Amino acid sequence: MNNNLYFLKSGVLSGIEMHKVFSIARKKKFALAAINCIDTNSINSILESSVINRTIAIIQFSFSGSIFFIGKNFSSNKIESAIYGSILAAKYVHRVSKYYKVPVILHTDHCNKKNLEWIDGLLEFNSNYYNLYKKSLFTSHMLDLSDCNIKENVNISCNYLKKMSKLNINLEMELGCTGGEEDGLDNRKISNYKLYTNPENILYVYNKFIKISNLFTIAAAFGNVHGVYKKNNIRLVPIILYNAQKLIKSYFNNYNNKNILNFVFHGGSGCNKKIIIESINYGVVKINLDTDIQWSFWNGILKYYLNKKKYLHNQLGNPSGIDKPNKKFYDPRVWLEYGKKSIINYLNKIYIIFNCINLF
Repeated sequence: MNNNLYFLKSGVLSGIEMHKVFSIARKKKFALAAINCIDTNSINSILESSVINRTIAIIQFSFSGSIFFIGKNFSSNKIESAIYGSILAAKYVHRVSKYYKVPVILHTDHCNKKNLEWIDGLLEFNSNYYNLYKKSLFTSHMLDLSDCNIKENVNISCNYLKKMSKLNINLEMELGCTGGEEDGLDNRKISNYKLYTNPENILYVYNKFIKISNLFTIAAAFGNVHGVYKKNNIRLVPIILYNAQKLIKSYFNNYNNKNILNFVFHGGSGCNKKIIIESINYGVVKINLDTDIQWSFWNGILKYYLNKKKYLHNQLGNPSGIDKPNKKFYDPRVWLEYGKKSIINYLNKIYIIFNCINLF
């Protein structure tokens, strides 16, 4: 085990443990991959890849992903479905991660203003859970209030940071706008300048947050876009993160060479290695990969289908005989496994770029 990570244990980490991991990540220049999961199969894929690479899994659930986990027709009340879905998913992760013997950061992704009742419900559950078990069900929650002005964003976020830190939960805050569309927040037509966060605004947020708690991360925009996009259509400028780190250190008369703020890189899918490494050097400790994971899963199934399509159009009849059964080819356990293996193969390569293998 890495001596710096002596505190790691199997199962879901607390917000304080997450903060320790991220502090080491800044120092050692590595980042963790955060994957949106929607069912037990996707959760198992991430856990299995973590075992293979001896890395820390970040499993996260979006609002719509939480609804999908419990069933899209579970309730006509989407908030209720998202609350129950993410709680059930989290309980599964708590149990299964201990059997896989890997440490996990459990996170909820992109909660916009209209869905704040989702986080309110989870915090109410977390409060009761914390009183019972002296730990929280979740490690971290994200607020995406990027459609608010910065003062409203910070005021709401500060109120939630106070509540979360009492429960040992980290707050991830969106500052600036990530392009594309995520859970109903459509930024596909926003002005280009909104994709780039002003370092002074990052300092403003840091100064407000640090007076409350150090259990926070900031997803500062530097040209990020959800999904993949045409080359040269968007320009990522991670130097913004470096300038923010420099400004914060200057403001607090801290002139060492270490980054002091934990940044999150949204829209990591499709980004080149150079940009990823540069952003890690500037304090990025968490990189979200959703679109590439979805494609990897589908691509694994697609390749299986193309290879076995003569066995997949009828229940009976294939190249081995007109009466031969095809059940063992269309069994969901078979093609789901191919999708899972494709995800793992993708992550095996990504973890090397992120410099996060053999952490324990």
